[in-house]
Amino acid sequence: MSTARSLELRRLAQRIADALPPVVEEVVLTGSVSRGAADELSDIELLVVTGEELELATCFEHAERAGLERLETWGPQGGPASRVFGYREGVPIELVWWPREFAETAVAALFEGEASSLADALVHGVALRTTGLLARWQEQLRDYPAELAAARIESAALTWGGYAPEGMLTITRPGERLALVERMVDDANRVLQLVCALNRVWPPTTKRVAVRAEGLALKPERMAERIEEALTEPDPFRALLVMNQLQLEAIALAPSGPNVDRARVWLVQVREVLSGGE
Repeated sequence: MSTARSLELRRLAQRIADALPPVVEEVVLTGSVSRGAADELSDIELLVVTGEELELATCFEHAERAGLERLETWGPQGGPASRVFGYREGVPIELVWWPREFAETAVAALFEGEASSLADALVHGVALRTTGLLARWQEQLRDYPAELAAARIESAALTWGGYAPEGMLTITRPGERLALVERMVDDANRVLQLVCALNRVWPPTTKRVAVRAEGLALKPERMAERIEEALTEPDPFRALLVMNQLQLEAIALAPSGPNVDRARVWLVQVREVLSGGE
């Protein structure tokens, strides 16, 4: 069931979509509003697809005519994608403008193993204006190929082995908190990537992980809570041990493969090293 805020923001998003010019072929509502999970901190995220590539200045003009104020842009400039940020009725609005050819290429790349939350955004997307593109993309994305899942599982396990397990001790030294957190964030993302692939679910963003993980059949117990615990634990050894146990449980669910098999051995060795250093 959608939150009241989601319904309110969706109505506003529809008014913006209706105010965009005919050159816009597709407007896809994404993010927490499209999933019905918006709250008072949520913004509106729109993917805007046009037949041809538009200059950023033109996108600004269209956004202004659609009622957006205090316009800004972010991210890389000069490519086929344009990004316009602004406010309407006090609500933050993000519009990502893609020419149709670029959008089709981006969707096709999802089946080639590219790590992206685009698939999840489209799967849960809501068409506010359409020529049928979103429906076709969603039909394509209903099939998560087994070979893609296997490749993403192997990719997730790639960094879990291949060097001395004692190397993990180097990030437990005083003054290495940045390296420690960097490593644990990467490991947490790899656990999520592996678990999503196991369940043949397109990977989401890392926001609201606990809610997004609830429906997954294959996952370590209390996965999201334990990631939070590891990232907030002040003691480096305990933090790494919490993450290590989570990695071990995740890799135990995975099918055999070169990286997975290596990780199963290496993660046990890391646990022994860390347990001795506590």
